[in-house]
Amino acid sequence: MSHVPQPSEPLSPADAASPGAHPRSQLLNQATTESYRSAVVDGVGRVADRIRRVERAFSGIQPGELEPEIAAVDLERPLGDATAALDELEEVYLRDAVYFHHPRYLAHLNCPVVIPAVVGEAVLSAVNSSLDTWDQSGGGTFIERRLIAWTAGRIGFDGRADGIFTSGGTQSNLQALQMARDEACHRVREESGAPLRNAEILPRLRILASECGHFSIAKSAALLGLGQEAVIAVECDVDMRMNPKALAAELARCDSAGLVPIAVVATAGTTDFGSIDPLPAVADLCERWGVWMHVDAAYGCGLLVSRDRGLLDAIERADSVTVDFHKSFFQPVSSSAVLVRDRAMLRHVTFHADYLNPAHSTERSIPNQVDKSIQTTRRFDALKLWLTLRVMGAEGIGELFDEVISRADEVWHALTADRRFTVVTRPQLSTLVFRYEPRNGASAAEVDRANLYARDLLSTEAGAVVAATVVRGRHYLKFTLLNPETSMSDVLHVLDLIAEYAEKYLADATGRQPAPW
Repeated sequence: MSHVPQPSEPLSPADAASPGAHPRSQLLNQATTESYRSAVVDGVGRVADRIRRVERAFSGIQPGELEPEIAAVDLERPLGDATAALDELEEVYLRDAVYFHHPRYLAHLNCPVVIPAVVGEAVLSAVNSSLDTWDQSGGGTFIERRLIAWTAGRIGFDGRADGIFTSGGTQSNLQALQMARDEACHRVREESGAPLRNAEILPRLRILASECGHFSIAKSAALLGLGQEAVIAVECDVDMRMNPKALAAELARCDSAGLVPIAVVATAGTTDFGSIDPLPAVADLCERWGVWMHVDAAYGCGLLVSRDRGLLDAIERADSVTVDFHKSFFQPVSSSAVLVRDRAMLRHVTFHADYLNPAHSTERSIPNQVDKSIQTTRRFDALKLWLTLRVMGAEGIGELFDEVISRADEVWHALTADRRFTVVTRPQLSTLVFRYEPRNGASAAEVDRANLYARDLLSTEAGAVVAATVVRGRHYLKFTLLNPETSMSDVLHVLDLIAEYAEKYLADATGRQPAPW
């Protein structure tokens, strides 16, 4: 039995090299670097082997099968070493994980990740910097600030811009709308000349967003004390883009009703359709009415490094912008940011704590990033993008995003030429919404069920994954292409399977065979 050191004793080399010998042997420090290296190499090796061997995007396992396996794990009885834990992990996670790198994963806004970013993930997790204060991060502070400045430059903001990395688009949108709310409240008080309370102002506040925009806008309104009803849904045109005439009408209606629009949220890449709102027209209206313009470019931010950068014309006129590098920059989750055209707006999220970032630290020019964030403890996620840019460059990332945009356009042409399917709109990015439409007189409800059945069977039987959504009350399927390795043959094979499964469902459910094509 190995000697168990007392708390005041240093860990001996023997204890450090013997996993499970003492709890301190699991701490990463000078004495345990070889154990750390061995465990990480083993873990990375298993993931590499799994990725090399995986033949399906998903195993097809059902929740009722997997949940009991995980529930049976006794967390009160540790296994004692990393090898045993990784053996177990193969069964409870790696075997049935959804693999976004697989070319037949076609569902959500999840991208395959680039190797430099994964290296960055390993580094940042081990060092474990917290990017809230200078005395917890050192150089990480300036790497993050440099990347914010780089992104702001790509957007077209000038030297007044600033921002912060966040956990994702939902948090970025929340912070942007918090700043817009507080700026609007400040303006209302100034214009009234009276010290109005928030309770007197908040009921009048409104957020205008496309009816195709992200649900996080309504969630943000609720969290900000405005209520979901404070969000006005602006109608879209046939291409699922915000209609400027409808926006103008809503702004005028707010004015006549004594309501205060705190922000117009334009979307540069809707989740369902990849549509980009007409940013120049939205910017003109925001300037005319004096309203904060926020651009949710969580998906479309890849255009900042793309040959199709022109699709984001006028984004530089926004007051704030959301970007998700973990969507179209091929970064691991999480990697997002919110940027503001005028750094003064970040004062609305600044709070001081004596133990963390006292007010006098600002006077001493200590660069505390927590002054700009609604988070306190915050991961060094910026490191992943830093290493990606240093290895691949912006053009390398843009080339990958351009590939999936081109592939989506090819798929649109294939779908419009295939009489088995209808497609909603031509994509601006890499998302297509479509559905199988038989020519045998099946009802719309039966076709709904057939498409959903085909989606389920595609996952369980073929290990391919597509998403689903609802358009004008009917169920549709959705491809989101973010993998440059996805070929047309992959997509065409999946379409054939969808048609086969849907036809089988309709034949079984209605007794009618599909009409000849």
